[in-house]
Amino acid sequence: METNLTPVIAGFIPLLDSAVLVAAAEKGFAEEEGIALKLVRETSWANIRDRIAVGHFDVAHMLAPMPIASSLNLTSLAVPTLAPMLLGLGGNAITVSTDLWADMASDGADTEGDPTSTGAALSSVIEARRAAGKPRLHFGVVHPFSGHAYELRYWVAAAGIDPDRDIEISVLAPQLMADALKAGQLDGYCVGEPWNTAAVAAGTGRIATYKQAIWPDSPEKVLGVTRKWADANPRTLAALMRAISRAADWCAVPENVQELAELLSRPDLLACPGEVCLPALAGRMRLGRNTVKQVPDFLTFSGGIKAAPMPAHGKWFYEQMVRWGQTEGSDAALAEVEKIFSPDLYLSALGLRNVPGDVRIEMFDGKSF
Repeated sequence: METNLTPVIAGFIPLLDSAVLVAAAEKGFAEEEGIALKLVRETSWANIRDRIAVGHFDVAHMLAPMPIASSLNLTSLAVPTLAPMLLGLGGNAITVSTDLWADMASDGADTEGDPTSTGAALSSVIEARRAAGKPRLHFGVVHPFSGHAYELRYWVAAAGIDPDRDIEISVLAPQLMADALKAGQLDGYCVGEPWNTAAVAAGTGRIATYKQAIWPDSPEKVLGVTRKWADANPRTLAALMRAISRAADWCAVPENVQELAELLSRPDLLACPGEVCLPALAGRMRLGRNTVKQVPDFLTFSGGIKAAPMPAHGKWFYEQMVRWGQTEGSDAALAEVEKIFSPDLYLSALGLRNVPGDVRIEMFDGKSF
């Protein structure tokens, strides 16, 4: 390796959507942009948040709402943070225990994951449990400020379920979800792949619905960077985004999926069997033991214009924070959110000019934002 490369340390969580950072480091894209990209595996999103705040990481694989929570001082060790680039779209699912799925199936849950049908079935199960005096169902999410938390809440609320009254929601690291389900500590969870497929493969879980069905083509992880580091290292950040964009294009090529699954399965990366990594990357999801569904856009990677963040993305996450009582809405905060999800740094780095207007968000229940 050349000695004049600029070192960049990136924290990541063992999830499939860390693939673009892994490919940038392992397939030479970062080095070609003059960067020595070092990946550091972390165990929880709280650790990612804390370590980038104190300067252990230069950049990080980050939950899309986290830069907002940090910038608005809604979380510990809060520092102004940007989301200058999207790392992937989709990739999450909501998995329930096989026992809960059996009850939902009896109440008409769609076997292919339609969120309206599965939500209605879950509502019926909850009503029956309440009438029988049974305890609330217990669901897991990976962080309070996460797409997972907001997708789970949006899904159940659309079915008339109050996520703060009718179910219990706890925070757990992604890689522990399937084991917690098996141990009976959870009845269900929302997590990124491959930790839904892991429960299905173990015979302990059933995928009820998934992110792409709830909010199609929605951002999941972003490149997180503190405003301080971005301001101090503009050329390095631009070079890194170019490298990641090229890595994302490589990840998106179908012929590379098998190699990517094997790469991610390494013990120092996801430490997960390649066959468990493969379904989401290939767009062929095993929702249950006997149900396989082609979902080609379940998890998508792309460089170019598709990796540009949009203010509408940030505003939707912010609106969910307000909706669920994590903060009070204000025009000043909304203006800050628009800056956090501005595409300007990314577009400048890639020399892109023809920018589409801000996106309109369409949810599964017909509501738009």
